[in-house]
Amino acid sequence: MFTGIIAEQGHVLSVERDGDASATLRLHAPGSTEGLALGGSVAVNGVCLTATGISGTEFSVDVMGETLVRSTIGELAPGDSVNLERCVPAGGRLDGHVVQGHVDGVGVLLEREALGNWERLRFGVPANLARYIAEKGSIAIDGVSLTVTAVSDAAEPEPWFEVGLIPTTLAETGLGSKTTGSRVNLEVDVLAKYTERLLAFSTSASAVLDGGAP
Repeated sequence: MFTGIIAEQGHVLSVERDGDASATLRLHAPGSTEGLALGGSVAVNGVCLTATGISGTEFSVDVMGETLVRSTIGELAPGDSVNLERCVPAGGRLDGHVVQGHVDGVGVLLEREALGNWERLRFGVPANLARYIAEKGSIAIDGVSLTVTAVSDAAEPEPWFEVGLIPTTLAETGLGSKTTGSRVNLEVDVLAKYTERLLAFSTSASAVLDGGAP
């Protein structure tokens, strides 16, 4: 489990692709490799990946096809910077929100506006994810825990949401350098997904009971 509080920005050293089936990434990350063991979990731009090789300040991860399709990991190239977060230890502080590192889809930066020392960013979101995003709720963008400040109406054909970035987030994460059209990994609040699933089963069970009633 992660919290969406980015520890450092690492850099991609190499990418080896096996078509769309899999990939191996090697990253430079001085802070994240300290104490990292083989099999340890690291969130790379919000994607939970397993360390399969460690050498000094570098580590490698293997990426399966499902992850390449569902996230922007497959778009990374040598020299790209990535947001990194180690998994939270038992008893650690939950400074952001519960982040699983399981990316739900990809969003697109539509607008960004400087407002004093902070910025407002608007992202387009896939229609199937829009229902999980609520004003003042939590969302992880490229692994960064953020609060949603505005959302589109439910009836809009092209849904969007907005977040505000403070100077620290702009400086310490990759979101500060995103430009209009940039694609980002999105993970919606897991509580919203579980709630929907539970309600679906509850509705189904009620329908069965009603249908069987005399």
